[in-house]
Amino acid sequence: MILYQLKCSNAHEFEGWFRDGATYDTQSAKGEIECPICGDGGVDKAPMAPKLNSSRGENSEQRAQQVARKVLSDLDMLRRKVEDNFEDVGDKFAEEARSIHHGEAEERGIYGEATKQEAEELVEEEIEIQRIPWKRRKDS
Repeated sequence: MILYQLKCSNAHEFEGWFRDGATYDTQSAKGEIECPICGDGGVDKAPMAPKLNSSRGENSEQRAQQVARKVLSDLDMLRRKVEDNFEDVGDKFAEEARSIHHGEAEERGIYGEATKQEAEELVEEEIEIQRIPWKRRKDS
């Protein structure tokens, strides 16, 4: 596993884990990497300082797996908080966010789905939103 510091064309910086450098190159060429903050697809590697191996001898692949498990656990916790405290408006998210912003609907926390274009339009209209990588639940 390899960790890259990434930066979108809107100057948001974030980290991305990849199987190897070739995986990053392939995903980047296909436009599959998006900024988690604004959804921008114009993402490039940002300069980063090299990380030296720790004296503990921790295996980098083990560390990457540990970090991945933590991220997935945190996303599950965030999802539960959102589902417990906000109203799911489904694919009407953009429409409902506008209504709330313009005072046409009751002010409340909502979540739902929006296309990339809808999310970009909401940001351009200065309607505050957050994109969250949502892991789909599997039926068991």
